[in-house]
Amino acid sequence: MKKIQFETKALNDQALSYAASELRVNKDFIELNIIEEKKSLLGLNKSYVVEAIVDFDIINDGIEYLKSMLKNMQIEAVIEAKTIDERHVLFNIESKDNPILIGKNGKTLDAIQTALKNYINLYTEEYYVILLDIGGYREQRKKQLEILATKTAMDVIQTKTSTRLGKMNSYERRIVHSKLSDWRDVTTKSEGEEPNRYVVILPRTK
Repeated sequence: MKKIQFETKALNDQALSYAASELRVNKDFIELNIIEEKKSLLGLNKSYVVEAIVDFDIINDGIEYLKSMLKNMQIEAVIEAKTIDERHVLFNIESKDNPILIGKNGKTLDAIQTALKNYINLYTEEYYVILLDIGGYREQRKKQLEILATKTAMDVIQTKTSTRLGKMNSYERRIVHSKLSDWRDVTTKSEGEEPNRYVVILPRTK
């Protein structure tokens, strides 16, 4: 968790604001703990050495962030989340407005995921990979891309001619690269500039 130590004359809102500024988070997530109490020789003045800790729960606070975002969009949804491993957390949204939240080619979904990822990693010391799915779109898209990659790779093997796939985001390109990584007769590479990068499937040179 993110934390700092500093000295203050009072445990008040000013101390919270200072800690929030240093940690670059909202002060509502700051918890102050006294490490040491200092007094002057005559005991007239005192100060505190405190530790400011960011009290943030990735799953619960991540869900609250999404709820707030969807409320502003006037969209009702059921939001769930689970930890996949130490560094990967998956959030899932189900709503009658799934098509709106997914957007064309998943662009709105990607934008929401990026906002959620940036928000969570602002409050955590360790970096987390935040994944977001809406209505099973990611899994369906993965299956479609794996089928496309397999079919295209077989064509490349037969024709011995490189084939360029349509533009994809980094998540989709990784799916294609991963699907064909063990194929002996083809190889893959990404080309182009964002947001128009794409995958090329090539015959492997022997």
